[in-house]
Formats: sequence, structure tokens, C-alpha cells
Amino acid sequence: MKVKITRNAAKVLKKEIDKPENEGLKLRVFVTHSHGDHVHYGLDLGEPQANEEIVTTDKEIDVAVDPKESWLDGVKIDYLYTGEEGFVITNPSKGDHGHHHH
Repeated sequence: MKVKITRNAAKVLKKEIDKPENEGLKLRVFVTHSHGDHVHYGLDLGEPQANEEIVTTDKEIDVAVDPKESWLDGVKIDYLYTGEEGFVITNPSKGDHGHHHH
């Protein structure tokens, strides 16, 4: 499984992960809704589940993902400071760029 975290996202995430109350917790990425050709992702800090794999990223942040969920392989976590500030999770390897096609 591959997970990419952009520099912006890593900065914000490290601040959260480094808080004393989050010690021992891992960043988790998961699928919240699946629409067949695209999915919505969720992000939280929590205890990794027994079925989750811990993926090491090049930003020194480990991410827990469900290895059976193919939509999570190649996922990219970004953080935008423009418009609606916040995390944006897409999966470029699946041709999913976060746009909704109707």
C-alpha cells in the first residue's frame, strides 16, 4: 500500500500527532462512502485496528489503512489553505482527482 502526504498536510498533521494527548495514536485514512467509480475518504487519529496495515510515508508520518480496501492504495493527503481550508484526499492512481462527475 502506498500513501502520499504533501508538505502542507504533513506540517498540519505533525502538530496534531505531536500533542501529548495523541501519543500512541496513528493517523488513519479510510473510505467513508463508495459510489462505484469514486469514493469519499475520511481522516482521523486513532488506535489502528487489527486489520489495518501501517504504511510509512516519506514525511515520517505513519498511516493506518485497511489493506483490503483497494481505493486506499496510492491515496494522497493534501492540505489546502485556499478556499475551504482543510484536508483534501484524492487517489491520483485511480484517476480520482476529487471532482464529482454527474
